[in-house]
Parts: sequence; structure tokens; C-alpha cells
Amino acid sequence: MSGPLELRDVAVRLGDQPVLRGLCLRVEPGEVVGLLGRNGAGKTTALRVASRLLVPDSGEVSLGGRPLDSLSRRELARRVATVPQDLQIPFPFRAGELVLMGRAPHQRFFGFESPADLRCAREAMERMGIAELADRTVLELSGGERQLVLFARALAQAPDLLLLDEPTSFLDLRHRIDVLRVVRELAFEGRAALVVSHDLSLAARACDRLVLLAEGVVLAEGRPSEVLTPERLRQAFGIEAEVQSAPDGTPVVVPSVAAMRTETR
Repeated sequence: MSGPLELRDVAVRLGDQPVLRGLCLRVEPGEVVGLLGRNGAGKTTALRVASRLLVPDSGEVSLGGRPLDSLSRRELARRVATVPQDLQIPFPFRAGELVLMGRAPHQRFFGFESPADLRCAREAMERMGIAELADRTVLELSGGERQLVLFARALAQAPDLLLLDEPTSFLDLRHRIDVLRVVRELAFEGRAALVVSHDLSLAARACDRLVLLAEGVVLAEGRPSEVLTPERLRQAFGIEAEVQSAPDGTPVVVPSVAAMRTETR
């Protein structure tokens, strides 16, 4: 990866509603950054701005020092891959075909896949443990299987930057760990990832830094232990929680059951 992703003073309004208000965010090569916050905090909007799916009303977005809007679609697709929460695919593509689509930005000669493209797609599916799904249509897959296929497609794309919107939301614990392990491996290779997550404890374990959003602005940013504090969780989510330390020192968020019982009465 040739340089960081930067969002500087980014503002977005959807209709009359301000969603992002002067957001500043930076993701360095070799870094995994978690984007946290309650529903409506602006997390997915920030990802859409970072992938150029949404043009901000004001502010600047750059990748490797170059304005994002100066990159061609092909170059952007070579450098940035997005994994949405769930993608509705009405056509019965086979899973292997969908993963192979990740190679499209790299293909030449009228878009015909090369042996190298086929190898990349196969290796991506094997890396995620879903090689046996290659000939099944995506309409036959469970939500978790489809999510793994979309992640494998992003791997086949071989990007510098991964933008992941709740990449583990449909997955069992084993596959959650598998996805985040691969994200860490990519960071070790010098790539970067911006990960939206509602699983605070898992994000703390997988990410180098956390950015906590509230009403479209950064409430806190830093190492997981600096961001996941009872006071910050109260401000961002309106909950009472304890933050304990795992044996390796990683913070573990434990919501107050007593507070939840009081709220339901």
C-alpha cells in the first residue's frame, strides 16, 4: 500500500439529516482500524465515502496522498475492496463465479480470465475454507456462507485497502475468528483495513486502533484500552458496562445486566 486513507473534515447530509459532521479519519498501511458506534452514528456512511460510493458535501478524501476522485474506476477497484453487510444477488451466480469477479479490475484482453485469475479466486476460497461452495449458486447459500463468499471475492481482488461493513455479522464464532485472522494477516503484509463492527470485544482483539463515532463525529480514538471505557460507552451507546481485561490484556466489554433489567421493567 503506497500511503494512508484519509478523510479530512468530511460532512454528509442525507436529506435534511446531517450524518457526518467534520469527520477526520486516517488509516495507515499495515493497520486495522475499527469503526464503532450505535446505529445511525455514521459508520456505514463513512465507508461509503471512503469507497467513493457517496460523494461528501464537503471535506477531502485521499488514498496514498491522491484525491479519491482523481482515481479511475479501474484503479480504485484495484486498490480498494468493499465487503458490505449483505449483498442482494438476484441472479443465480455460482459462488466461484462471484469470487472470480474480484479479478475483473486486473483482467485484460476483453475481460477474459487468465489462469492466474482462476488461481487467485481458488486460493481465496481455500483460504476462507469455502472451496466446496464453488459450484453452488449464491441463492442456495446461507447468510453466513454468502458473507464468506463476498469476503473471498475481496481477497481475490488483492486490494491495498479493505473496507468491511460488519463482516462477521452472520458468522459463527469460528468463522468470525477466521475472517479477522485473515484481516490481521493482510495487515502484516502491509495492507490496511477499516472495519465497522458492533462486536466491541472482538473489535478490540482484532484492531490496532478504534474510532468511536457519535452523531457523525469522533467521540474517541486510540488503542482499544483507551477507547473502550465505561464513560465512553455510556456517552456513545447510552449503556452501563464494565470493561474487564482478558488474560492477554485485551479489553472485554460486559454490559450491566442489572441496568438492562431495569430498562425492561
